[in-house]
Order: sequence, then structure tokens, then C-alpha cells
Amino acid sequence: MQIVHTIDALRQALAGQGKPAFVPTMGNLHEGHLSLVRRARHHGDVTVASIFVNRLQFLPHEDFDSYPRTFEDDCAKLRAHGCDILFVPSESDLYPQPQTFKVQPDPALADILEGQFRPGFFTGVCTVVMKLFACVFGTSSGGVAVFGKKDYQQLLVIKHMVQQFALPVEVIGVDTTRAEDGLALSSRNRYLSPEQRDQASALYVQLQWLANQALEGKEPLHQLEAKAMERLAAQGWQPDYLTVRQRMNLLTPDVGAIQSSTLVALGAARLKNTRLIDNLEF
Repeated sequence: MQIVHTIDALRQALAGQGKPAFVPTMGNLHEGHLSLVRRARHHGDVTVASIFVNRLQFLPHEDFDSYPRTFEDDCAKLRAHGCDILFVPSESDLYPQPQTFKVQPDPALADILEGQFRPGFFTGVCTVVMKLFACVFGTSSGGVAVFGKKDYQQLLVIKHMVQQFALPVEVIGVDTTRAEDGLALSSRNRYLSPEQRDQASALYVQLQWLANQALEGKEPLHQLEAKAMERLAAQGWQPDYLTVRQRMNLLTPDVGAIQSSTLVALGAARLKNTRLIDNLEF
């Protein structure tokens, strides 16, 4: 695996390599990330990953400085799973000047759910992804980018961005990797104490309950969502939202439009100091 740190070095490494398959990450890699790398290997001529903790998508009170950084371990995992090129820019490499040009996503999609609780988050995400796409695909006629479905809203925002800017990139979403008890793998799981880890699957359990109740259709959706939040709060969580939305646009489904294979239940909640997100397509 070749490790490069600058945009010029990345482009030199990619020259003549054909179509890249790209997995952007913030490091602290786990099996979920590695499943993306394995998928990418089947969709391109050269497999590229990046590690960059993007300051633009962190709010002032969030964990940018303390976000887990495990570079040597990450490199070993990527080598073992067939990554060809690893791009590890510093902030000065990727943002040599203050990033005053930013990508502003559609507020109808980006200012709800995560965007409501983390204002500006998706502007930071779109800006860094657009820049990484320019770095990785700038020497080719396009390629593939692979993202996990755990960040469901993020995946949808990026797909819409690619479509609206006519970028020559196919965005592929990969199912969430879970522990045996259902907890979605996440870099932030590292913040959980052993006791909190035992409680952490409750978010997914409540999303399953919400999805099942929504399909039964015995109560209005807003009442079921409120009950799901109450059930989670009763277990010591601080929920931001547990909700059912349409997969295509994350809008609330119309009354009578609750049917399987078109919906997703999404949730975000804090367990002590750790905020977790998850979702369930149904």
C-alpha cells in the first residue's frame, strides 16, 4: 500500500491507474470501514482510502480534538484488506487557504434530523467530500465512492450532491455492520464504558420496535415516535429523535403511505457523553 500526503503526490500515484474506487474515512477504522474497502475492490481498478478528520463538520463543542486517531493500526488494517493507495493529508495539505468556498446542500434535506441538531454539519461534509472527489478523481474520467449506510442522511446528501453537480462518480451505499447484539459499529463506540456498551444496543432495539409498530398501523406515526423516545429515555438515554421517514427524501410519509420497502427509521441519542446514531430500512 502506497501512503501519500499531498494532493500532487496522490495524483501522481493515480496517474494511469484507471478507475479509482474510493473510501473516505476519518480513521479509527473498524470492521464497518473495512467492509467498505472490500466492496470498493470489486468496483474499480485501484482502491483508494483517505484518512482525514475534517474540522469543518465539527461544531465548536464537539470532539474534534479528542476524536480517536489510530494511524498505525489503521494502516495495518487497510494493507490487510487490499487498499492500494492511502491518502492522509494534513489540514494544511487539504486546506492550504481558509476554505471560504463551501458546498451548501439543500436545506430541505440537510437542515432536518442531524442537520437540526448539528447546524452546518452537512455543509462541512459536502465541502470536504467535494474536495476529496476532486483530488481522487481529477486524473480519471470518474469512478466509484463507497459509503456506509449507518450515516443514512449523509449518504443521501452526498448522492444528491453528486447528481446535481453531474459529478462522474457512482456512489455506493453498504449495509451497516453490527455487533452480535445489534449495535452499529462506530468509531465513537470507543467512548463507551463497559456498562454503557452493554446498554448501547437499546437504540437499535427501539428503532426495530418503531418500525414494527409503524407497519402495524394501529397508532398515528407521531404518537409511536414519541413513545419510542420515551422508552429509550426510560433506559437513561437522552434522545434527539426517533422517527420514520421516506427513504428517498427523508420526508414524513403521508397517512396511509406506510408500506414496507419504502421507509427508514432513524434515531440519534446520547448515552451519558456519547452520541450515537443508527437507522433501519424497512
